Amino acid sequence: MISIKSKREIELMIVAGNIVYETHKHLKPLIKPGVSLLELDSEAEKFIISKGAKPSFKNYEGFPNATCISVNEEVVHGIPSNRKLKKGDIVSIDIGADYKGYHGDSAWSYAVGLIDDDKKYLMEHTKKALYEGIKMVKPGNRIGDISHAIECYANDHDLGIVRELCGHGVGNHLHEEPDVPNYGFAHTGPILKEGMVIAIEPMLNLGTDDIVVEDNDWTITTLDRKPSAHFEHTVLVTKDGYQILTGE
Repeated sequence: MISIKSKREIELMIVAGNIVYETHKHLKPLIKPGVSLLELDSEAEKFIISKGAKPSFKNYEGFPNATCISVNEEVVHGIPSNRKLKKGDIVSIDIGADYKGYHGDSAWSYAVGLIDDDKKYLMEHTKKALYEGIKMVKPGNRIGDISHAIECYANDHDLGIVRELCGHGVGNHLHEEPDVPNYGFAHTGPILKEGMVIAIEPMLNLGTDDIVVEDNDWTITTLDRKPSAHFEHTVLVTKDGYQILTGE
């Protein structure tokens, strides 16, 4: 069932979303060649805890870390390790914060030093695809309007769309109804209503749509090993539009 959040719940989710946003800002200057994924994960966990929250992902269905950190061809659910970032990498960091039982969730992709033009193109247009989806958020529109906007933008820019994974509702559970796919038909799916909170998160590939799950049963990579980018915001449906809860 799709839940409509109360004023109190929205207030808690605004705090949770802001903690996620602040955590991304805290990590951004640390993302440089030579830093390990575990160092970034540890910094994120300490920062979230310092704000009176808990990392949403840690121990979620057995996931071992506070953040998901995915590099280059890794789409999502990368497990932080001693691997060190190199100049030319792109890295997506997915962060969730649980504040008094309510979650914020946002992923962002970052360049590590100078990156090539293909990776710049991928990151630029995956981010723009996110905002194309967000533009469709208002009462009376449908989930399919978001999905269709993202799909059209990705197709117009020749990017592969990860279809097996999608956005989702957010609240006192990290993943709630409804699913928010990154492809679909306009004017279909659940109707958006004031008080709904959803995570919109295009995952787009420089190559084909196809993905594979790695041996750790978590990390998902592109089948052709070409780079993937991931941008995500938690978004509240307001009376006349939307409010992004995880920064701009």
